[in-house]
Amino acid sequence: MHEREASLRRFIKFNHKRFHKEEARLAELEKVILSDTMPEQSNDYRVVVFGAGGVGKSSLVLRFVKGTFRESYIPTIEDTYRQVISCDKSICTLQITDTTGSHQFPAMQRLSITKGHAFILVYSTTSKQSLEELKPIFEQICLLKGDIESIPIMLVGNKNDEVSAREVESSDGEAMARRWKCAFMETSAKTNHNVKELFQELLNLEKRRTVSLQIDGKKSKQQKRAEKLKGKCVVM
Repeated sequence: MHEREASLRRFIKFNHKRFHKEEARLAELEKVILSDTMPEQSNDYRVVVFGAGGVGKSSLVLRFVKGTFRESYIPTIEDTYRQVISCDKSICTLQITDTTGSHQFPAMQRLSITKGHAFILVYSTTSKQSLEELKPIFEQICLLKGDIESIPIMLVGNKNDEVSAREVESSDGEAMARRWKCAFMETSAKTNHNVKELFQELLNLEKRRTVSLQIDGKKSKQQKRAEKLKGKCVVM
């Protein structure tokens, strides 16, 4: 009798373990199936910001993402900021990578370019050298991405509020943008001039997907109607 009970307990214990293993295996299988069939709602839309040290890359990103501006210069290795966006009528994440202004990390730069969907190339209007330093970065984007006609690229002259210290005229930036066949804009992270418009225009340049950014998550009826008519991206 005791042997029979012991045998029964072993049988139950063995099958109990097997049941849980099978349950775990099925749960993993379900995850795989769901990831293959559900919309890619977790995908990031990656924007990479390049430029020499001190041109205001971090200030532009922080002004856009957090609405703040810091006077002090703190060198960046690499920071990433996220905003919820609408991409192909599903929810995605706008991932903004603020890269280092140093040339000491070429592998990191190549990786950022490879993963990037769109690029912001920032120089300071108070420094001709900072515009020159963007040339090898643009060449690297061309090399790694191949055909860049469908890739949104913005050339940005920041610090245009510092009028007396200006070294690069707007016409110089426009000429460079024409040469590179990319969009151009001047901004000021300090005064918040054209910061929101910069990211709006970058998303409008996206030709492969329907991308829109909503900061407050709300749209008026007029804005929805205009978006349908124009087929463009809208930053709220």
